Formats: sequence, C-alpha cells, structure tokens
Amino acid sequence: MNEFVTYQSEEKYAIITIHNGKANAISHEVIAGLNLSLDKAEQDDKIVILTGTPGIFSGGFDLKVMSKSAASAKELVTKGSKLSLRMLSFPKPIIIASNGHAIAKGAFLLLSADYRIGVEGDFKIGLNEVMIGMTMHNAGIAIAKSRLSEVYVNRSVNNAEIFNSKDAVKAGFLDVIVPENQLLPTAIKVAEMFTKLNKKAHAATKLQVRKPHLEALENAIELDLKSDISINV
Repeated sequence: MNEFVTYQSEEKYAIITIHNGKANAISHEVIAGLNLSLDKAEQDDKIVILTGTPGIFSGGFDLKVMSKSAASAKELVTKGSKLSLRMLSFPKPIIIASNGHAIAKGAFLLLSADYRIGVEGDFKIGLNEVMIGMTMHNAGIAIAKSRLSEVYVNRSVNNAEIFNSKDAVKAGFLDVIVPENQLLPTAIKVAEMFTKLNKKAHAATKLQVRKPHLEALENAIELDLKSDISINV
C-alpha cells in the first residue's frame, strides 16, 4: 500500500504488515497505509491478518510527530482513534499476529481487533501514556473500557502497568500466546476458523455486540477534538 505498510493477498485472507523502523511507529503514513489496506481487504472480501516485524508489533505513535506541537499530536491521535473505530466495526474479521512488544497505540490496536495472537516471552505490552506524561485521551479510555475488565482498565490506563505476554492474556490485550515460529501459522489457522462463520451474520452481530462501545468511542473522539492533548513534562 505504501513503503510503511504492505498488503499480501492469499486465497482466503490478506496479510497486512507494518514496517516502520525500530519501534514500528504509528505515523500518518502508517495510518494511511492501514486504511488503504483495509479498503483493499474489504473490496477483496478477505479476512485480515495484521502483523508487525520480528520482536515488535508497534511501539505506539511516532514520537517525532507527537512532540512537534499540541496540534500535531492531536491530529495524529485523532487519526489513530478513527482507525480503531474502523477496526472495531470492520465487516471482516481482523486477526492480529503480534510479533512482540505492543505499547501505547500498538496496544490499542490489539484492543481494536477480533482475535489477538502474541509471542511467548518477556515482551512489553500495555498502555504507557501516563508513564510518559500524557493524560489519557477520551478515545483511549473508551477503547480500554470496551475490551478490558474494570480491574485492568485501572491497572492499564491509570497506573500505566506494562505486562509480559503471559500476563497480557490475563489482562485482555491478547487471546493466546504461541512460540515465535508458530505466530503466522496460528494466525492462518484462526483465519480458517473465521471462514466457517456466516459473513453477514458475523458483521451484523459484531455491530450489535459493540454498539454501545462504538457509540461511546464516537462521542469520545468528538470530545478529544474539542480538547487539548495534554502531555506533561
């Protein structure tokens, strides 16, 4: 789709890969590439497998953009929130094959997918916004509340607790963890599982189950547009 996001079409699924430097940062270009890839998957009627690079799914938003100005940070965060809204309401199943670390927006992408597979090991997974001085935005809170239990919302959002792969399953960021060499094969098996679902029923049921959460996220995005992204130093 562009130099930061690639799209590989297979018979029953498409593999979308983020590759943007050491941190696999979520930049304007990455979000644009992801949206184009989702457009293509929807057009091709393909289940999505979203993955990163060895050792890291994503370290979060591009800090160069986030630190440039309040307006620049707000623009990127808003695009990221709208991407999560799209993923949570996407008519095709989205599977994430998380290669390792998933921090901040990387972890929010995990919370925006239908099935999340991680790699066994001492990888860092969680929401570190408060740790780095960012007051959590309304959309981030809405996404966390939609997928995490109240206990883990507090531990993740308020306390910025970071989990290893095993504990990330307990927290709700991942569904299962596998050895590194089984990551993509497992994602493909899950894709095969999804092919057994009725497509229309799956899409309609997803929207019904998530309706209150999607509405809350839409409202949160509007609130964030009227607010400043607060980064304290």
